[in-house]
Amino acid sequence: MAQRPKRTFRQRRTDSSDSDGAEEPSAGPRVPGEQAAPGPEEEGPPPGGGRAEAAGRPFRGRGSRGRSRGRGRVWASSRRAARVAPLADGGLEQQESRTVDLSTDEEDGPQPASGSKDDQSSTSNSSSTLEEELSSTVNIPDAAFIQAARRKRELARAREDYISLDVTRPSDLSDVKGSSAEEPESEPDDHEKRIPFTPKPQTLKQRMAEETATRSEETSEESQEDETQDIWEQQQMRKAVKVTEGRDIDLSSHSSDFQTVKKFDTSISFPPVNLEVIKKQLNTRLTLLRDTHRSHLREYEKYIEDVKSSKSAIQNLENSPEQALNIKFYKSMKIYVENLIDCLNEKIINIQEIESSMHALLLKQAMIFMKRRQDELKHESTYLQQLSRKTETSTNGSLAIDEKTQWILEEIESRRTRRRQARALSGNCDHQEGTSSDDELSSADMTDFQKSQDDILQDRKKIFEDVHDDFCNIQNILLKFQQWREKFPDSYYEAFIGLCIPKLLNPLIRVQLFDWNPLKFDSIGIKQMSWFTSIEEFMDNSTDDSKKEDSSDKKILPTIINKTVIPRLTGFVEFIWDPLSTSQTTSLITHCTTILDELSIWENEVSKGKQDLLKSIVSRMKKAIEDDVFIPLYPKSAVEDKTSPHSKFQERQFWSGVKLFRNVLLWSGLLPDVALQELGLGKLLSRYLVVALHSAAPGPDVVTKCSQITAYLPEKWFGSSAMRTSIPQLENFIQFLLQSAHQLTTSEFRDEVKEIILILVKIRALNQANSFIEEYHLDHLKSVISEV
Repeated sequence: MAQRPKRTFRQRRTDSSDSDGAEEPSAGPRVPGEQAAPGPEEEGPPPGGGRAEAAGRPFRGRGSRGRSRGRGRVWASSRRAARVAPLADGGLEQQESRTVDLSTDEEDGPQPASGSKDDQSSTSNSSSTLEEELSSTVNIPDAAFIQAARRKRELARAREDYISLDVTRPSDLSDVKGSSAEEPESEPDDHEKRIPFTPKPQTLKQRMAEETATRSEETSEESQEDETQDIWEQQQMRKAVKVTEGRDIDLSSHSSDFQTVKKFDTSISFPPVNLEVIKKQLNTRLTLLRDTHRSHLREYEKYIEDVKSSKSAIQNLENSPEQALNIKFYKSMKIYVENLIDCLNEKIINIQEIESSMHALLLKQAMIFMKRRQDELKHESTYLQQLSRKTETSTNGSLAIDEKTQWILEEIESRRTRRRQARALSGNCDHQEGTSSDDELSSADMTDFQKSQDDILQDRKKIFEDVHDDFCNIQNILLKFQQWREKFPDSYYEAFIGLCIPKLLNPLIRVQLFDWNPLKFDSIGIKQMSWFTSIEEFMDNSTDDSKKEDSSDKKILPTIINKTVIPRLTGFVEFIWDPLSTSQTTSLITHCTTILDELSIWENEVSKGKQDLLKSIVSRMKKAIEDDVFIPLYPKSAVEDKTSPHSKFQERQFWSGVKLFRNVLLWSGLLPDVALQELGLGKLLSRYLVVALHSAAPGPDVVTKCSQITAYLPEKWFGSSAMRTSIPQLENFIQFLLQSAHQLTTSEFRDEVKEIILILVKIRALNQANSFIEEYHLDHLKSVISEV
């Protein structure tokens, strides 16, 4: 059933004036009555003897006390059952309720509140057959009786200011005027007009047409709430009529005074009632409740046991002095660990700031070297190109260059001169131009860098200056946990302290790594650091423990290397390391070898940190090959003179490429051979060095360069005695060697052919060497191959 909307009531105004027949102006205009939800169209005796269909609703009248709504509906008593027992108080008979809808609408013009012609015309359409039927069951009161009832009503109002609902009246009067107490006082006397007791039956089409016409004549003054209320009332009345038509209601057990019949929607179908189904559902519900109750009882018993055991444990601990000491130790460790964590959380921000400052300082220095090398290479190359074309020459034949280029060239030459003097003093006369790192700083820049570094290291001392040694010294911290492990090993291992120690020591180890630079050849190794030795000692002291194999203490050092040392080393590789610098590369390889070897001792599986480090090394070398290798090609006329600027620049760039080739191959043993062969042989040797060798004139100089390149190749790549063909990436280099040998056999440098054969034998190009010896009948060189 649709939910009934909320109704609002307006307060009625009290009026002390007489309402015997006067029409109040407050009673608004009325329109012809609207009939809604009439009784059944076919009237007749009820099928059940004393049963009839009924539906009632109180009438909402309007009069001098004000209107509560624009329209009203009346549900009046119009039929009485044939066999009804007399009432106890008045001897009146029970009557059936017949629904009569006498709706009135407001109009613009003032009209009488009741008794108008429209009302009479709306009620005079009743059927004569129905009037004859009702006239035999309804007693119409006379005028005297009506006057007496009115006086009684006035007296009740004057005395108690309300109309009692328990006033005993004849049943005829209640049948005819059951809602007289709610009718407007402005209506005229009953003897002045004919009272319509029964409406004329209408067909469904007539009622629908009348309702539609009435709704179309409603004024805009009615609120949205009134419209919703009216629609709801109409729906309920239609449902009531439908119910009363399909079912008989026994009125003998109910009073007609303010009794309403429940209305059910017959369109809703309910499943048939089965006692077995109901019993089964109740049993299922009872079983669930019993299971829940049993689970609650079990929980309750468990809680009771826990409380008892806790009380017993407390009592035992209080009575045992040894347990009291244990509790005291655990409390002290708890307080110590909490204070340690609070201290590290407070200092970690300062540690990160100082660490970032040191990293930024080193990165700035590395960017200075890289930018300076690229700028000098650009200006020098541009200068030589202009010099070769001689497009901008002065009258005396010299090249006109700008001041910046001139200053850069002078600066480059001055640094080279200082390096030559230093090598001469050290006795190194075999050095090739272009293989130096060229990472010298001016005295002013070096002073600024050293001052900034000292300031950062001075700030490092201030981090833990207000902290006790027990909270900032790694050895003291490990001593605390060692005492725990010795006194209470069970609780120590159950707490997984071995997994917590690396996280606790991480900030302290990072502080000690502030001044650690793995790119410096003289930097200290991690094995010589104090934190490393302290951790090793802590791990060694637990060797006698039976739970050593099952504990996590053996993973402390590899975890620290993975989580603390390798990430810092990866940062140096990605942002600061210069692969063209042999000194930096050699130092970095040394530290990486130590760290990775130490890591492989303690854990067999490959860690993610190690994989990231190796990937960053390969990526950085690949970037250096693409960005920093530049070997220009000049006409032979420009490079024939070994003292010319073009020849010197080309030689320097070639040996710079050879130096990078060497630095790449130094990683053999740490990086996979596939990656090194792709970088060193595929990208660097075949694309740059071999192309530069092709542009050079065959001679001893070319053979020397090839020998030097071969010397840098790892021997383990050619260690197999069964190899007759060299590495596929060396195919271009082998073809160049064979071409040079062909050219040297017809020149004055025939003795250099043996050196080329030795190079082919070293790189395991034995098939190519045999073919060349047989082609030129060099039988004296067969012994070189046979010795392999």
